[in-house]
Amino acid sequence: MVRNIAAYHFVDIADPAALAGHVRTWAEAGGLRGTVLVAPEGLNLFLAGADASIERFLAQLRADGRFAGIAVKDSWSASVPFARLKVKRKREIISFRRDGASPLARGRAPAVSPRTLARWIGRGMDDDGRRLVLLDTRNREETGYGAFAGALRLPIDNFTDLPAALEPHRESLADATVVSYCTGGIRCEKAALWMRDSGMDNVLQLDGGILGYFEAIGGFGYEGACFVFDERIALDPALRPLADAEDGADGGLERAA
Repeated sequence: MVRNIAAYHFVDIADPAALAGHVRTWAEAGGLRGTVLVAPEGLNLFLAGADASIERFLAQLRADGRFAGIAVKDSWSASVPFARLKVKRKREIISFRRDGASPLARGRAPAVSPRTLARWIGRGMDDDGRRLVLLDTRNREETGYGAFAGALRLPIDNFTDLPAALEPHRESLADATVVSYCTGGIRCEKAALWMRDSGMDNVLQLDGGILGYFEAIGGFGYEGACFVFDERIALDPALRPLADAEDGADGGLERAA
């Protein structure tokens, strides 16, 4: 079986080119395929390969003190879902282009754990009795494959479209506890930070995103599968791929984390 990992980590990177070079060397040595994005604000990756090779890669990455605490989400497939290895330098590890969206300047947005969110979903409210609204920060292609039941899904094609699409909903969300979520956590983290910076102090992020929720909870409160930008197409709540082709496809990590 092939091990697939998804991870991101916000940390100041003074020399993204040097880090990208190291990451490429480590991944190539293990025959890993997938996409890695490196930016001044951190690292974002989806990689696949043999379990032993993934472990060696993670050991080398975590030997760099900046990434000692990087959290990794695992899933398995019969084949490698990527055609090749791509390591890219970017301005952001997920493009949003909004001030007030980086945890480097102000720390992480307040987060809710999967287990706490599952309890809130079961009650329909948070622990203080405020109504719960789940805000999907993914695009319409992704949400077509599945989402949390009753979630607010915005009609967007790119993450950068989110602020304008959210604007008509601000007033109606004022009395709710809003939990933003995405595939692996990076978009809902940036979105939550930006929303709080722009006056919505009732917003939390789902720690670890949908994949972290599936890993900890399964599918409680979720309908369908979680779209991923590779040959697997989507993962069900047991983290099983919808498709498992012999040849991988180029991933769309710039939009998918």
